[in-house]
Amino acid sequence: MHIPDGYLSPQTCAVMYAAAAPFWYTAAKKLKKNLSSKMVPLLSVFSAFSFVIMMFNAPVPGGTTAHATGGVLIAIILGPWAAVMGVSAALFIQALFFGDGGILAFGANVFNMAVILPFVGYWIYKLTAGSSGPGSSRQWLGAALGGYVGINMAALAAAIEFGLQPLLFHTANGTPLYCPYNISQAVPAMLFAHMTVAGIAEGLVTAGVLVFLKKSMPEVLAAT
Repeated sequence: MHIPDGYLSPQTCAVMYAAAAPFWYTAAKKLKKNLSSKMVPLLSVFSAFSFVIMMFNAPVPGGTTAHATGGVLIAIILGPWAAVMGVSAALFIQALFFGDGGILAFGANVFNMAVILPFVGYWIYKLTAGSSGPGSSRQWLGAALGGYVGINMAALAAAIEFGLQPLLFHTANGTPLYCPYNISQAVPAMLFAHMTVAGIAEGLVTAGVLVFLKKSMPEVLAAT
């Protein structure tokens, strides 16, 4: 779902940076206050995990990609504010050193994948899991649903950002200046890829890692 430079107007990129900035600020304050020294290595490990799985991406019509992110997994284990910083760090390294996602589009990518995705997925998880105990099937189901819904909501946001470009930014004769695909084209293309492939992968990764941690390293879950 990485948006490269050139598909969003500079104006849109500026708006998306402004939208992401309050989340960075709030996340930094909350983590400084609440993140224990025991959790810092966990956040680093899960940020690296997010970085790795996001590198396995498949092209989607419209100039972006479909892939799992691990953002909901971080939100479930360390909280959604930790996910904001962890996924943002992974996205920054990818954009700066690997050209996966643009520097100008970084704010949009963060808002989609490090804000919308973990927060939506986290609340889906909480609503589904409720007060069930560790290892409950409701937790695994909630994790899978949270991953699936979260990544699809992020994909929908990216599709809307794409689709607004030809409507708002075009030449006098109507030729798009940036992304050429309108909303009726961008939304189906993005959602089809994420509902059928990336969403399933995100759900399986989120639930699967929780199962693994519960069985192999329960102290990681206990630390959270």
